[in-house]
Amino acid sequence: MKYRFLQLHVLTAFGPSNLNRDDLGMPKTAVFGNVPRLRVSSQSLKRAWRTSDVFQSALAGHLGIRTKKIGQLAMEEMLKAGLDEKNAFEWSKLIAQAFGKLKEGEEADQTADGGEEPAGKGKRGKGKKGENNEVETLVFLSHEEREAIIALARTLAQSKQAPSSDQLALLRKGNATVDIALFGRMLTADKSRRAETSDRPQFSVEAAAQVAHAITVHRAVPEDDFFSAVDDLNKDEDTGSGHLGDLGFGSGVFYEYVCVDRDLLVKNLGGNTELAARALRALAEAVASVAPTGKQKSFASNARASFGLAELGDEAPRQLTAAFLKPVEASEVDMMARAVERMRGLVKKFDEVYGFDGLRLHFNATDAVASELDQGVETDARPRFRQFIDFVALGLDEGGGDAGE
Repeated sequence: MKYRFLQLHVLTAFGPSNLNRDDLGMPKTAVFGNVPRLRVSSQSLKRAWRTSDVFQSALAGHLGIRTKKIGQLAMEEMLKAGLDEKNAFEWSKLIAQAFGKLKEGEEADQTADGGEEPAGKGKRGKGKKGENNEVETLVFLSHEEREAIIALARTLAQSKQAPSSDQLALLRKGNATVDIALFGRMLTADKSRRAETSDRPQFSVEAAAQVAHAITVHRAVPEDDFFSAVDDLNKDEDTGSGHLGDLGFGSGVFYEYVCVDRDLLVKNLGGNTELAARALRALAEAVASVAPTGKQKSFASNARASFGLAELGDEAPRQLTAAFLKPVEASEVDMMARAVERMRGLVKKFDEVYGFDGLRLHFNATDAVASELDQGVETDARPRFRQFIDFVALGLDEGGGDAGE
């Protein structure tokens, strides 16, 4: 495929918000250019995108789930189909073990007379002491694997026979699950059952997308919001606060960077170029319009990117973070426009030093002038963002021909 790499560079302004918290509940931070910045982790961004309405509507039927509760999923399906609880629990453990090592057992739930609940009773997923149908680590299940688990659970309930080793071969290599193809998954062998699970790593998927941590283009530090709540019915006694608390927040212009190996994406999707095109369009739209929902009800941190640059090429990818090594100063009135100018300047300098044999398209909702960034594309009368979304999938819709054709 011509133009192997897609690179997205996006600038988004967020008002006071707490998109991604650290262990103390404060916005995450980083030091860059020897000054503190606010940060949103790549893990937080990826989860927000893949669970967004954008992904759900564009890629329905092609999305996976991350869970430890594979056994519970199978057990509930068997119980719904009428299988007794003991067998449902025992067989759900076998199904879960196909995907990961089972979690260490816990004390069984106790009945009122001090006896143990039978397997599957009480809190679902727990049986006798030392038994559990939950896997230790999160497993990224493909859509196809989830459907296979459900189908097997129904079959076992109908046959009332334990699953065979062939039936437990539930892992799939040929998945059409977009979020796994983009963000990858890692599976390991179970050391205690290596002979049975030695092939499990073969079902790992190398991520086609690289996602950087988003950082502010300027100096930024978290702040504390001291707040109080009033007891509405407390009118005659002490009329002070019914509750006191504090909440961290921050604000700024964030630079986000994403790189996708389009060849690897198509390979991960079994050669389905049409689905790869849909995936890239959904990803580009999510990057520009979806943010983590941390403390969303408190801050209404809904934002759209003010600037985006998409690049298609075969050369080694590179970030544009160096444009902000020297932080944009608060004295510069329009920090967003100044950030665009910084980015444009670095792109042109990189071109002069390294050259650029690819295509570029941008959208721009700032006062900065950036039209010279476009390269090798013809624009039309549609809103620029819609052109941007189509650009990222160039050459894929018609079976993966050359993007320049």
